[in-house]
Amino acid sequence: MHKKTVVIVCGPTAIGKTSVALQLALEFNTQIISADSRQCFKELNIGVAKPTDKELEQVTHYFINSNSIKDEVNAASFETYALDSVEEIFGSNTIAIMVGGTGLYIKAFCEGLDHIPKIPTEIRNNITQHYLSNGLAWLQKQVLEKDPTYWHIAEQQNPQRLMRALEVFETTGNSINHYKSGSKANRDFNIIKIGLETTRNLLYQNINERVDEMMQNGLINEVKSLLPYKKLNALQTVGYKEIFNYLEGVCTLEEAIELLKKNTRHYSKRQITWFKKDEQIQWFQPNEWSKIIAFIKNKT
Repeated sequence: MHKKTVVIVCGPTAIGKTSVALQLALEFNTQIISADSRQCFKELNIGVAKPTDKELEQVTHYFINSNSIKDEVNAASFETYALDSVEEIFGSNTIAIMVGGTGLYIKAFCEGLDHIPKIPTEIRNNITQHYLSNGLAWLQKQVLEKDPTYWHIAEQQNPQRLMRALEVFETTGNSINHYKSGSKANRDFNIIKIGLETTRNLLYQNINERVDEMMQNGLINEVKSLLPYKKLNALQTVGYKEIFNYLEGVCTLEEAIELLKKNTRHYSKRQITWFKKDEQIQWFQPNEWSKIIAFIKNKT
């Protein structure tokens, strides 16, 4: 057992991860590293459910407002950033908190990533443009035809994963699976994984209420300010695509809101599927605070 420990709080969107992570950071007098692939962008706020200014003042957060939407941010860059950040936290504390719902980022931090050749910008941009013009069905067909080995194990509704696989094929001529070694990096600290779960009905209620709150807080104006950048990879995400469609007259506002809720529910199901595969995660209800604390103290 190493003395240093990273406690990871994970689970689906709108489950209450931010609140639990804040309580843990205050309990252990430490700091938080976000493992959210969109909250790192300083231009995105309402649509990514970023912690409030008050919450950010309470506890130091890493990987929040750390990048611009014009930057290329991925699991590999997060791995480097998070490992540097955790060492900084360990300079004054033996416990660090990580929180987020981006499973691949958490996996990269815990296990490392396989080396995949660098993707030329023109290939990435070309695939993104075709996806924006032709939609998910086009992307699915491309991956099925060009990388059938990956397609059969892929998150087939996840455009980011599918575009990544297509980028690798177009760059190398190989399946993305060709670069998956299966070997895991050894970290010189302990990792405790806390998963948050609740009933599907309550989670979906939380999602619907969060979307309604986003609309009340000015999501339309936020997305409107980002219209010139709508083709950037950072904005190919739930919460922005739907409102872009409304602003461009593709659908009504009511249709955009319902689609946003539906897509968020689908995203939460993908997150749950990802995290449930990880046998190292100990699951709790978000309000089981005393049990979570007791579990962590027993492991450190």
